[in-house]
Amino acid sequence: MLEFCAAGLAAQNFAVAPQLRRHVQALCDEEMEGRLAGSEGERLAAAYVYRELAGAGVVMLTDSSGQDFTIASGNDSIASRNIVGIVEGSDPDLREEYIVVGAHIDHLGTHTLTVDGEPVVQVYSGADANASGVAVMLELARLVSEYRGLFRRSIIFVGFGAGEQGVAGSWYFVNRAFEQIRNVRAMVDIDMIGRSGEDAPFRYFTQMAPQESDHVLDQTLREPVVTWPQPMRQVIPTSDYLPFHEQRIPVFLFSSGVSREYRTIKDTPRLLDYSAMEARCNYLYYFLQVLAGQDVISKVGEEDTAARAKYAEKVYAASECDVRPQFFHSNENHFLQNWVYKYLKYPRKAIEQNLHGQVLVSFIIEKDGSVTDVRVEHGVDELLDDEAVRVVSVSPKWIPGRIKGEKVRTRIVIPIEFRLK
Repeated sequence: MLEFCAAGLAAQNFAVAPQLRRHVQALCDEEMEGRLAGSEGERLAAAYVYRELAGAGVVMLTDSSGQDFTIASGNDSIASRNIVGIVEGSDPDLREEYIVVGAHIDHLGTHTLTVDGEPVVQVYSGADANASGVAVMLELARLVSEYRGLFRRSIIFVGFGAGEQGVAGSWYFVNRAFEQIRNVRAMVDIDMIGRSGEDAPFRYFTQMAPQESDHVLDQTLREPVVTWPQPMRQVIPTSDYLPFHEQRIPVFLFSSGVSREYRTIKDTPRLLDYSAMEARCNYLYYFLQVLAGQDVISKVGEEDTAARAKYAEKVYAASECDVRPQFFHSNENHFLQNWVYKYLKYPRKAIEQNLHGQVLVSFIIEKDGSVTDVRVEHGVDELLDDEAVRVVSVSPKWIPGRIKGEKVRTRIVIPIEFRLK
């Protein structure tokens, strides 16, 4: 009888707009100073996320100081942190499998101008990018905790630090901090979800087996939702989902996209549509319930038996290597800047058709350093997709990755941007 009552109470739309507004305003407060990675403002924001998760009944996997890590920045270093909590699943057979729900806490900090000889500090509040995502994550955590009996798998909530620093917090969680990463069945990334209107529709991007993602999305529409996302067709933001995808973990990114105020001081709380955020939060609550209730969630590529049979020898993710593959003794970003964008040719027909966006390309670095199996993981249009594959396919040899001193075959995923001026 109790389970029936809980299910009945959960089959509703939750009035969370006031709480969402409160979270955004707290994270954008001047005390946070734009939440620059490694700053006191980011630390205060992380402490706020910790208090809200703990107050919602989420079991915290870190203390209030977070899951700390350090990243190099020129001759200096940046100390940041992730905040991690869990709501344990109700199914004894599935509770040791996890769905990660994440949003990055940090933003760009401040900038000082001189006006009439006096310093004026401008704060990059980052209300949409990404206080909006953190706010929705916090309310999802509260709802999941309250109705935990309806979620078969365990749900892990993470406020990632240093997202603006090459998704460093997400990478650290996946590759260094969370020992049970192989038990993560899916990752849901919430980034820039606070705007509405024709230029900012609710959208999703996924790297999950199509038949499985379609099933989850279709099942969610049977719940009492008043909005639902459309697939992203063009620019896919690089966000905290990427390190999970590198491990072949199915990912979902939910966003309303990049606004004209993105990365400017005009990205303030007053521009957000809290009613739209409320509807999206409700959708994500039911989406998580459906996703966590699937009997099986396949890893990316597991459904492609023909591709798996192509090579008998294991292919590792770059993040699994003790020594990552190197392009002329440097990393993937060096490859992008000094090879891909140097030799990329924007197809004339694509320019005429105003085609632009981000193409996600994966490829294997063989033991001899050659590049093979170049494929489009998420495309924009055939014209752009083909050019992205072409420029990667003619890459010079790399220095192969190593594990325990031995060369290994390694798969790398990179985002290639096609932008029209």
